[in-house]
Amino acid sequence: MRFSEKLTEHRRRRGLSQEQLADFLGVTRQSVSKWESGNVMPELGKLIALSDLFHVTVDALVKDRLDLPDPDQPGHMEENQAARLEAKMDDLAQYMRGYAYDSKMQLFGLPLVSIRLTRRGFWGRDSVAKGIIAIGNAAVGVVAIGACSVGILSIGALSVGLLSLGALAAGVGALGAVAVGAAVFGSCAVGVYAGGVAAVGKEIAVGVAALGKTAVGQEAAGEHVLLWGSGLTRPEVESFLRSCHPGLWQPLLDALTFLGAHIK
Repeated sequence: MRFSEKLTEHRRRRGLSQEQLADFLGVTRQSVSKWESGNVMPELGKLIALSDLFHVTVDALVKDRLDLPDPDQPGHMEENQAARLEAKMDDLAQYMRGYAYDSKMQLFGLPLVSIRLTRRGFWGRDSVAKGIIAIGNAAVGVVAIGACSVGILSIGALSVGLLSLGALAAGVGALGAVAVGAAVFGSCAVGVYAGGVAAVGKEIAVGVAALGKTAVGQEAAGEHVLLWGSGLTRPEVESFLRSCHPGLWQPLLDALTFLGAHIK
């Protein structure tokens, strides 16, 4: 049996389409089609990848005298059972390796979408997703989503970015249980403008406990202080913040005003 026939048979046994096999190898579907038609032989690196995928030696793939087993030969049932067991082991190995994907479309030399979901930790070679949109255990990209993420827009348990959201978030704008940055909101917030249960702000702090140049809270300390007392209305908080910081960006003013009027 020729290589082209063996490749076709192995691919079909694994239930793969030409396109799926091409994606696995990082080639085009047309390349796989040429291999199976016998017009072109894959390069050595692709032959090795095929041998790993099909669990056969390279010799068994390329040498005509090493054919696939004949289904009518004695012992074929045992071979099928062994093949099924091998397939299950392969599925288990794939489960442990996780999932990896890089789109063929690129921008600025990076995949448009990169996905790395593995069970081998955060910082292994195959565990970090790097792309315009990156999703993984650890992700680095323009938009990054992961347990640990770094990006312009970053979402994760630990996130760092221009805009970040996470249990621990750091960025120009950050929202998290613990948030650090310029404009931050969280249970514990430290920044230039901070809002949260406990807030420390270089310019403004709004929270149950607030410490800043301008502070609004039940317990507050700073140069300009507005205490919650028996309650504050939105107009009261907004008027106070405007008087202390007349040039404050309106969306930030609205967010801090809302928080200041709802301290509990």
